Amino acid sequence: MKEKIVKKLEEFKSSTPSRWREQALERREDEAWRQESRRIALLMLERLDALAMTQADLAERLGCTQQYVSRILKGRENLSLKTICKIDDVLGLGIWAPASREVCMA
Repeated sequence: MKEKIVKKLEEFKSSTPSRWREQALERREDEAWRQESRRIALLMLERLDALAMTQADLAERLGCTQQYVSRILKGRENLSLKTICKIDDVLGLGIWAPASREVCMA
């Protein structure tokens, strides 16, 4: 019986080696920025609702595609400081401390 199960499993064995371990390590290493990205995404979603603004509206004001905004709002995008400043300026989120807001506005 055991041999039969092993044989059946071997039929489904992939010809390429799995990368699950490497991918898990990458996810663990990326967790800090991913957590911050999710926090920003939640702030953005709340603000978009409050302003009755769509993803397409935001994309137009940011000068990017709606697909990119969608990825940001899923919390999966590693945002640059420039992008965070743009988002902050458009939505008025106050992500940055007041002293650094002047840098975003410049």
